[in-house]
Amino acid sequence: MQTPVSAHVALMIIDFHVPHAGSLKDKRRVVKSIKDRLAHRYNVSIAEIACLEEWQHAVLGVTMIGNERRHVEQNLAGLSGWVQEMRDIQLIAINLEWL
Repeated sequence: MQTPVSAHVALMIIDFHVPHAGSLKDKRRVVKSIKDRLAHRYNVSIAEIACLEEWQHAVLGVTMIGNERRHVEQNLAGLSGWVQEMRDIQLIAINLEWL
């Protein structure tokens, strides 16, 4: 008899402004730094998913999967709080969706 499998998958969309970016290179440096820190600190999959050619606007898609919804929720709440405290970006919106 197989044990039931429980998987909870969340998608978080982070939309933000990079006010000090004067070029795509500047923006990409900031975005890469954020992506690397989030992936390392929260063990999430992350990609820039929109506004790729805009100098001061970025949208990241962050996904996390776990066998306990509470664990995923807690980690994403921590991630959200961390992003909200960042000084080099201006947060526009964070949206969370369960898949």
